[in-house]
Amino acid sequence: MDKLHHNISSTNVIKILDSDLEKGLNKEEVSRRILSFGKNIFKEKKETSKIILFLNQFKSPLMYVLIFAGILTLFIKNYTDATVIFLALIISALFGFFEEDKVSNVLKNLKNTLKTKTTVLRDGALKEIYQEDLVVGDIILLKAGQKIPADARIIEANNLRVSEAMLTGEWLAEEKIPDVLAKETPLADRKNMVYMGGLIEEGVGKAIVVATGINTEAGKIAELINNTKETKTPLQEKITDFSKFLGIVIGACCLLIFLFGVFLRDMSSLEIFETSIAIAVGGIPESLPIVITIILAFSGERILKKKGLIRKLSSVETLGSTQIICFDKTKTLTEGKMKLNNIISKEGELTLKASVLCSDAYIDEKNNIVGSPTGSAILKGALDSNFDIKKTLEIEELQRIPFNSENKYALSLRKEKGKKFLYILGAPERIIKRSKKAELWEKEIERLAEKGLRVVGVGCKEIKKTNKDLNKIANDFHFIGLLSFIDPLREDVKESIEICKKAGIKTILATGDHLLTAKNVAEQIGLEITNENVLTGQELDLLTDNELMEKIGKIKVFARVEPRHKLRIVDIWQRKGKVIAMTGDGINDAPAIKKADIGISLGSGTEVAKEASDLVLLDDSFNTIVKTIEEGRIALDNLRKSVSHSLADAFASIILVAFSSIVFGWPLPISAVQILWVNLIEDTFPGMAFAFEPKEKNIMERSPAKRNNLMTKEMKVLIFATGIIDEFFILIAFYLLHFKQGMDLDYVRTIIFAMMSIDAIFVIFCYKNLRKNLWQINIFSNIYLNFACLFVFILCLSAIYLPFFQTFLKTTSLDIFAWLIILLVGLLSVAFIEATKYFFITKKKTED
Repeated sequence: MDKLHHNISSTNVIKILDSDLEKGLNKEEVSRRILSFGKNIFKEKKETSKIILFLNQFKSPLMYVLIFAGILTLFIKNYTDATVIFLALIISALFGFFEEDKVSNVLKNLKNTLKTKTTVLRDGALKEIYQEDLVVGDIILLKAGQKIPADARIIEANNLRVSEAMLTGEWLAEEKIPDVLAKETPLADRKNMVYMGGLIEEGVGKAIVVATGINTEAGKIAELINNTKETKTPLQEKITDFSKFLGIVIGACCLLIFLFGVFLRDMSSLEIFETSIAIAVGGIPESLPIVITIILAFSGERILKKKGLIRKLSSVETLGSTQIICFDKTKTLTEGKMKLNNIISKEGELTLKASVLCSDAYIDEKNNIVGSPTGSAILKGALDSNFDIKKTLEIEELQRIPFNSENKYALSLRKEKGKKFLYILGAPERIIKRSKKAELWEKEIERLAEKGLRVVGVGCKEIKKTNKDLNKIANDFHFIGLLSFIDPLREDVKESIEICKKAGIKTILATGDHLLTAKNVAEQIGLEITNENVLTGQELDLLTDNELMEKIGKIKVFARVEPRHKLRIVDIWQRKGKVIAMTGDGINDAPAIKKADIGISLGSGTEVAKEASDLVLLDDSFNTIVKTIEEGRIALDNLRKSVSHSLADAFASIILVAFSSIVFGWPLPISAVQILWVNLIEDTFPGMAFAFEPKEKNIMERSPAKRNNLMTKEMKVLIFATGIIDEFFILIAFYLLHFKQGMDLDYVRTIIFAMMSIDAIFVIFCYKNLRKNLWQINIFSNIYLNFACLFVFILCLSAIYLPFFQTFLKTTSLDIFAWLIILLVGLLSVAFIEATKYFFITKKKTED
């Protein structure tokens, strides 16, 4: 029944819904309907409790590996190692919890700020209530500037024009009427209906609510969103793949230890377990979850300062991997308001004068333009043209008929220099009928309309005899010209699109607008368009998925698309292995926003769009998208540097334990708890400092990162080289000091422990830039990294010389000779790693 309200009279709708045009609903009936049908809100996801939010931080394969290692150490009663591992897990979870909780609170406050009220007739009196308290059958008053609070059938309309861009994507406001429409009238053409989320631009009216909450058209789309599967972010996929690989490597090493220990080395069960634990503890980068969380959290903070709100931390890295941005036109590229674009006339001055005289807008005492969007655009355009508005409006007005939905024009009778002139402004087709020899303008009107421009006609004539009813003399006008209006582009859009081109990001316009409008906008923002680069929604429907897969790479503009088309576009690009961002503000954008790898909503957009998104643009600016992508790339760079450093240490630990115990049959050169200290304490603070690493100069001139490609070729080479080089020197040192010099095992282990700690401090500067050598960069540009390394050095000294740590870590005090060896090994490691980088960088340049 609710689908046919447009097909029956408003009087019958009131009867069917058991309401009253004069009194509205009474208090008791409202309460009953709220109990029966619920409030006028969408089904919201149950708010996640603080405890669940905290526990969710452990839902990561990397965390699972650490939990397993912790349980294993508990099993062999190694409580010290287990305590440190679980402490690392809790610290990482706390960082993630506090950051996501903060974002949740920001969104909640934003939602409360945007809570809207509406005027309703109840118990025979007008009352202002919150939108959520509306029920079916309520009689509501509609006025300019108000958002439509629910789906409703028009009862009365006086020049009522409503923009339903939030639902349809069409920026031009549509006139609303109370008439009965044909049953088959499409939703977008139902002029006697208004839908939740629409914006009233002009006029006043009255309507009866026919659907609330999830039963509204907006609610149905919200339900579609809930049924849209949420995909993993590229970072989540990368960590999953990495954790599986790490688990396999550690499992293989433990199996080798077991086989070697039982069949070749005759090791005891305890020795096998201790060596396995050392491998597990050394191979797992315990600091990594903490470091990743902090880098993403601080990047999220920087994005917030640039007017972007990240809803999930893992989405920060996804921004840095964005390969495609698919965006709508209205508000995303444009300002979402009307602007005078052009005056098409041989009598431009007269055309502008007539428009100003007929306009309903005026300039108040604070010099603000007040009036309808069309009237305000006319006055603003006149001011921009240095037109003397003040002098024009001083012309005496004798009579006026404001614009209304029946006439579709405004009339103004003026007396000037002893003569009377009647001016007309309104729908071109109506003015043509009331003008002489105006048919020649019809082709021009059609051409402008095809471009998606709003067009207004202007006419005038001299009056000899007046009439109380101006409509009776409103004919035989001289048609003097046309005004065209546009939704203007944001100033920074073209520059932002150019930055995207340089950054290797493909930009795609997907809009519900007419094809010519879409092409025109695309050309204005700098997209080079030919016929093969454009596809309409109708043409899209005729293509199979395989055909679209082949064709989609060439498409830069999708016109006349619906929400289902946007979903399909996102799906096809994802199936091609691309990371795609979808922007939008309307209810109609929300399903595709949710499905995209990065869903981007506008701060002024609907709650449905915001709830579906990963990033909210608080200032609605397209330029903010570019800034957030840049921050995402910085975060990705810093993640790679930190991950490389952590994995290099972990790889080095595996080699050290595996070669010494399995290959050479030596005692462990370093204990499990000492490895844990290096991995967790010595690596964590420098790794965290990478969150503040300055951006590299060419960051927005590189191609985007490939999906599931956290580990680049440079990283793999560096990790392997660092592991081999470090452990080569450490194994030689252990052999010479323990076996040749006969030094005490605990003393030598302390030297090795110090070597790994100091080496980590030296080598971390090699990871400041994976594409340049140390002598090509400012190694001290990150003050936080400098202090972190100093702090780690102090911790290293504390671990070696303070009695408490000596007991805990089984370390002993070292003499000056030992420190000279430690420093020498650190410097040699840096030299060899930089030589490896130089060779790799030179080779890559030659290949390029």
